[in-house]
Amino acid sequence: MAQTENQKKGKWGEEAAMRYLRAKGFVIRELNWKFLHLEIDIVAMDGNELVIVEVKTRGTNAFGEPEMFVNKTKQAKLIRAANLYLEQKKLNCEVRFDVVGITKRNNESILNHIPGAFQPFGG
Repeated sequence: MAQTENQKKGKWGEEAAMRYLRAKGFVIRELNWKFLHLEIDIVAMDGNELVIVEVKTRGTNAFGEPEMFVNKTKQAKLIRAANLYLEQKKLNCEVRFDVVGITKRNNESILNHIPGAFQPFGG
């Protein structure tokens, strides 16, 4: 099945985010980890901390910065996915949720990394 332009842009954004994170010293564990209906764009280690990274890539910021599109529903799914990831991999470590927003226009891109973009609810 052919990829849509949005899928191509999303894949490009995830690869750009992964390169950025590696350059910052993160160790990438997984790209597009899936379990049931849940998905994590990037799973990485930043020192001893497991980092769950949601990547949002947009062609324009006319409707807001890309990272603003990680709403409470998406956050809840990421938290659930992180818990399942920890359980499946038998990990016991601190978890942080980061968002990488990328605006890509023509040959120019602006990347905004937000460490600790949100916290698990009730904690």
